[in-house]
Parts: sequence; structure tokens; C-alpha cells
Amino acid sequence: MTIDSLELGPIRPPSEASSLLLRVTRNCSWNRCKFCHIYKGKRFELRPVEDIKQDILTVKAIQDKLKEAALKAGYGGQIETAAASILNNPLSETHFNIALWLYHGGTSAFLQDANTLIMPTPDLVEVIKFLKKTLPSITRITSYGRSKTAAKKKLEELKALGEAGLNRLHIGLESGYDPLLQYMDKGVTAADHIAGGKKIVEAGISLSEYVLLGLGGKKMWREHATETARVLNEINADFIRARTLTIKEGMPLYDEVKEGRFVRSTDEEIVAEEKLLLENLDCRSTFVSDHITNLLQEIQGKLADEKDKMLAVIDRFQALPAKERQNFRLGRRIGIYTTLDDLAESNKHGLVEQAIAKVTQEGGKIDEELTYSLMERFI
Repeated sequence: MTIDSLELGPIRPPSEASSLLLRVTRNCSWNRCKFCHIYKGKRFELRPVEDIKQDILTVKAIQDKLKEAALKAGYGGQIETAAASILNNPLSETHFNIALWLYHGGTSAFLQDANTLIMPTPDLVEVIKFLKKTLPSITRITSYGRSKTAAKKKLEELKALGEAGLNRLHIGLESGYDPLLQYMDKGVTAADHIAGGKKIVEAGISLSEYVLLGLGGKKMWREHATETARVLNEINADFIRARTLTIKEGMPLYDEVKEGRFVRSTDEEIVAEEKLLLENLDCRSTFVSDHITNLLQEIQGKLADEKDKMLAVIDRFQALPAKERQNFRLGRRIGIYTTLDDLAESNKHGLVEQAIAKVTQEGGKIDEELTYSLMERFI
């Protein structure tokens, strides 16, 4: 590793697209979930604090070089302009990460990988404080964590992390239905989710809980929706973020599907599941659908005030004629549509109709396997 590079993990939430990425732990401390392939075959490791600090110093060194370049190029010290020029032709993934962060203001950082909370609290506090001291423009620090790890932490530990500068935790709740959590080998119970989530909220750290639509398949979808809503109501997180199940080779669930032990829900069945989830949510969280895998990505709002508005989106979709629902589904999956209003744009509608003519089976229906494969291009 050269002085101008730092270690990066494989993923971050969509909401952290403009954050500086810093790898604090490697891979996943659990790594057994059937629906995940990201870290399979990779060993979990805690990175030494001194190695993390060196990465932070590398970021500062590259930032300082960009500031100097901005001055020499006559940008008046406007580092965002210098960063923009690098984005088009970055020297490395490291330079792209830092340039993108600076282009968006240099105020946010995301600590990778899957469960930073498992790091000894004093070590994580030390890293966060060093990050803020070395890069004082950073005012927002976020990370992934596991409910079970949060539940095991003392409240005082979580408060110490918040006081050091940890602003938000992203938790993969996925489901609140115990039989489904067990089947998916999530390594956590509904009670763990509630205990960990409530402790994070009490510590004053902003909390995003992730729900995986479709995780119950055809067999457990109803219980998945209602029990997940029950758990989320108990936690009352700042955000509930919806994702839609995608299944790729390398996931244990892939084999379950191939062998017929898990039967996937269709897009329309998942919409019905999402409706049941929303109907049963009774908390003050903000519901966000910020992922391209979601069919109805426009469903978002504050549950206390905008639940009816969100349900109206589902009602509008379900009220469409079957042919138009099919048109929208394929249009979303091939990237032509973003919202239901796009159906009214004749050019887009026509393009989707042409695509449908090429892929429909006898009887004018689209094979669900095609829909799944189109979704999974984005994962």
C-alpha cells in the first residue's frame, strides 16, 4: 500500500454516497445470513487503531495536495473545483473517494465494514476523535452495526460513542418475525432488535433500521410484514429504510430457491406486503425507499403525518389495469421509469411497450425470472 492509498471496504448505504469511506473493520462479524453474499468466504478482522489513523492521515495529505493544486490552478483555493477535475480521471479508487467527498463539502464520513460497533468502545472512540481532530470539516460520522452488538453494549458505551462524534448507525433489521430470522440465519431475535434499537435511540445516536421487503417469500410474507411493523413501532427509529430482496449466486438463499425450498414473491405480492407493513406502522419514523431495487421508490415520508400519502401511492399502482402494471414493472426494472407519473410520458411508455413485445411469453405475460434478473443487475 502506497502513501497515497487507503483501505476501502466493498459497500456503503446509498445515503452515504458523498461520505468519506474509512475501513475500520474488515468484512462481517456474523457473515451467516442466507440473503447476503458480500462477505462470504472472507474472514472478519478488527483493523489496528494505528492503521486506521494512518489512513486518516493519508486522507489529510491528499486533501492538502488538492488545496495546493486548487491555488496553483487559479481556483482561488476552491477545493471543490479541484476535486471535480479529479473525478473525471481519478488516479485510484482512493483519490476518487476523497475527491467525491470533498466535492460534496467534505463534511460526512462513513466507517466501514458491516459491524463497526463490535470494535472495543475505547478504540472506536479514539478513532472517531482522531478523525474529527485531523479532518475538522467532518461534522457527521455514521456506520453500520448489528442489533445484537448494540444490545450487548452498555448504554454508557453508546453514549460515549455519540459524544465522541458518532452521529448515526445503520442497522440491518431485515425482519421482526422470529421464525423468519431463524430461517435466514440472521443470528438475532426480535427482542434483540428491540433492545439494541431502543438503546441506540436512548443514547442519542440517530438510527436507521433497514427492512428487506420480500424476505418472507410466499410463505411468510404476512407475518414478516406485521411482526416487522411491531418491532419497528417499539424501536421508533429516526428512519426506516426499505430494500427489496434480490438473490444472487453466492448467497446461501440462492441454493434454497434453486431447490424449491424458498419461493420468491412477485413484485405485485411485495407491493401488497409493503402496504400491510405501512398499515401496521405506528411510530414517528421517517420511511425512506432510497434503493433502485424497490418497485415504488417514491414511497417515502414521515409516518406520523404522511402515511396516507404513502399508502395512496400503493393504491394508485394497484388500481392500474393489469397491462399498465406490467408496463410499469418492466419500465422500472430496465431503468426507464422512476415514478408512476412516468407512465404518462408517451415516449417512455412506448419504449417500454417495445421492450415488452420482445420479452413476453405466450399469453402476453413477462416471466418473473426475467424481472428478478433485471433487479439483480444493480446488486
